[in-house]
Amino acid sequence: MDREHIGSAPPARLRVEVRTVGASELLVPVGELDHHTAELLRSPLDDALEAGRSRLVVDCSGLEFCDSTGLNVLLGARLKADAVGGGVHLVGMRPPVARVFHITGADAVFTVHETLTTALPD
Repeated sequence: MDREHIGSAPPARLRVEVRTVGASELLVPVGELDHHTAELLRSPLDDALEAGRSRLVVDCSGLEFCDSTGLNVLLGARLKADAVGGGVHLVGMRPPVARVFHITGADAVFTVHETLTTALPD
């Protein structure tokens, strides 16, 4: 499923690919995750949790930017996933995005992986 335009988000500023890989829901956001585009990621995260898929893997390698709203979307998903015995795993953060997580301390509450191979169980 490709979500390119929800609400007031400009088309193609953030694209999110979603697919199920084994027991994990893999979300691949590409572009800028901010106040204007956050719903494009929040919606499929919520959809996965509502469908009973609580192990969420977010491949951040295509994220060019993440602000506090984007961070809050991921933190919210983490709380919901934790509540049902799951979790949110982040993969391949680029330095500018990793810096936001490091400065805020959010990197300490997520499981962070270097590659998809390590994030997706066999």
